[in-house]
Amino acid sequence: MATDPRWIDEHGNEIDEDHRGLVYDIRTLVDRRRALGLFGGIGVTALLAACASPETTPTASASATATTPSATATPSPTTAASGPVDEVPDETGGPYPGDGSNGVNVLDDSGIVRSDIRSSFGSSTTVAEGVPLTIALTVRDAATGSALVGAGVYLWHCDRGGGYSLYSDGLEDVNYLRGVQETDASGTVRFTSIYPACYSGRWPHIHFEVYSDVANAVASGPIVKTSQIALPEEANALVYATAGYEQSVRNMSQTSLTRDMVFGDDGGIHQIASMSGSVADGYTAALTIGV
Repeated sequence: MATDPRWIDEHGNEIDEDHRGLVYDIRTLVDRRRALGLFGGIGVTALLAACASPETTPTASASATATTPSATATPSPTTAASGPVDEVPDETGGPYPGDGSNGVNVLDDSGIVRSDIRSSFGSSTTVAEGVPLTIALTVRDAATGSALVGAGVYLWHCDRGGGYSLYSDGLEDVNYLRGVQETDASGTVRFTSIYPACYSGRWPHIHFEVYSDVANAVASGPIVKTSQIALPEEANALVYATAGYEQSVRNMSQTSLTRDMVFGDDGGIHQIASMSGSVADGYTAALTIGV
C-alpha cells in the first residue's frame, strides 16, 4: 500500500509513526474507535478539526474565508447598527444653559460652532485655564445602536473656579467653555477644553444637549436629549491636587456619586466617562450614549 503523502518528509523518506505528531495519533484513535463504535455523541469531525493545524487539514470554510469576504463580516462601526444600547437618562440642563431657556442665548452667536471651547469668542478674549481635557461624546440611536451622523451637540461646563460663563459674577461678558459641533461618521464630537471644577453640592460634571442637526442647535430648535457626563473619582482626585483647583478638594469631600442630585439614583452608571491620559499631558473623557 502506498504511504500517505502527509507522512513523507521533505527528502522523500517515510516518517516513523512515533514522530508523526498529534494529528496522526488522533486520526489513528478515530479510526480505531469508529470500528468499535465508541464515539457516542462526540462529533468526529469536530474532534479532528479541533486537533488539526491549518497547515495539515485546512477546512472548507477556512479556505473560503481566505478568498471570499464573509457575508456576516462586521460592517464599519461608522455606519453599522450594533444592537440596542442603553438610553442615557434625561437630566436637567441646570440654571446656566445659555440656550435661551434661562435668559441669555449663546447658540445664535457667530462663533459658537467650534471644537476648541477654551477661549471666549466675539468681543471677549478671555481664556479658561486648567488641566487640558478632550471630551469625546459618541451619540447612537438607542433602539438600533446606529451612529447618529450629523447630529448637533451643544456642550458646556464650569471653569476651574466653579463659575459658569454668561452667568457667574465676573463672567457675565465671558462665553468660554461652550460650543456646538456636528457628529462625524462615527457619531462622535470632540471638544478641546479644560477640566471643570467640583463646586459645592454637585459631583464634577459636563452638560450637553443633542439636536437633530447643527441648524436646529443654533436656532434653539427642538432638543432630542438633555443630559450630563459624570467625571470619574480617580481622575478628579489627581486634577484637584493641582494649583487652581484647591476649592474642589473640599467640595469633593462633601459629596459622592450616590448622593449627587443628578447622578444619585443609579450612581451615574450610564453617564460616567472613560478616562485616559494624565495631569501632565491632559486627559480625554469619552462616553457613548443612546438617545
